[in-house]
Amino acid sequence: MADRVSASITIGGTLPRSLLPDLAALIAADGLSTEWDGEPFTPAQFPEGVPLELMAHEVAGGRFERLESWCVEHGLPFTRWSGAYCGQWGAERTVFTGAGEVRCYAADEDDYLLIGRCTAERLGSFEAILAHFAAGDFAVPPLSLTP
Repeated sequence: MADRVSASITIGGTLPRSLLPDLAALIAADGLSTEWDGEPFTPAQFPEGVPLELMAHEVAGGRFERLESWCVEHGLPFTRWSGAYCGQWGAERTVFTGAGEVRCYAADEDDYLLIGRCTAERLGSFEAILAHFAAGDFAVPPLSLTP
């Protein structure tokens, strides 16, 4: 059995309305809801003018692998936070801006980005450290449907 932790994902961007059932099916498969310990998400809860925020406890590996891959495939920006699993991995924030690579950042249990000395030395300057934090604090745009 996989190690499980709490995790959340925020999805934004532009989605053709015809793909909403596919997105809803992936969300349902992960047992996500719009609030901690809430009822399972339904398309009726689709937000207007804001990103879609989803969460769950007991997430295998702290990742929504199929959902995240689908978002990358369709160019939907997202951020994911997952909690730490003692002795196995630390909490992290994952960022996909809608293009390019998915990036991971060390975080704490409150979803604040962290860096250690080795990362600070690798980044090399205060400006680079600030840019690292800015990239990790990516603001997911609203999720909107197109005809």
